[in-house]
Amino acid sequence: MLTFKNYNIADWLSFYRIAAAPFLLVIIGLDHRLLFSCFLLISYLTDALDGYLARRLKITSPRGSQLDSFGDQITLIVGLVGLFYFEMAFIKIHLKLIIIAFIPYVSQMLIAYFKYGKATAFHTYLAKLSAILQSIFILFSLFFFPEKHLFYIMIIIGVLETIEEITLIFMYDNWASDVKGIYWALRDKRRLKE
Repeated sequence: MLTFKNYNIADWLSFYRIAAAPFLLVIIGLDHRLLFSCFLLISYLTDALDGYLARRLKITSPRGSQLDSFGDQITLIVGLVGLFYFEMAFIKIHLKLIIIAFIPYVSQMLIAYFKYGKATAFHTYLAKLSAILQSIFILFSLFFFPEKHLFYIMIIIGVLETIEEITLIFMYDNWASDVKGIYWALRDKRRLKE
């Protein structure tokens, strides 16, 4: 049964991102680019804030990591929907590259669900860098225009991050959260006990 009394401030910020998603989609449907961009910026800021607060207040947990990951995925999807809607010309030109970049991402999600029954929540350094680049590219595109160099860098880092996530899935027999990367996974006591 879902109860809300045991959730902390970082969890509530993740809930905000999840709850904001339908409203952001409505704003897209109403064709309000600036309003959508502003509220998407707030969602990205809550993403940065929840991780900081969880570490600072020492309230990290596997549940919080999973909520954060789900909120990240929902926010990314909504941001991409907005980008597709408001910058269709740019998307059409780069559609093949976008599809090629999404194949490893979808594969990683499927492998995780097949192996663990849920999405990963490794939160690697590369994943954090990729998320920052994605949010910068999406927001810059929505507030100004799509910047090609940033787009290509975002795609390259995103593919590398996805490859690292797939590698980590094969390294961990059981679901684990907060793994900084492959280097740290090699020394992770949780993995060595398996």
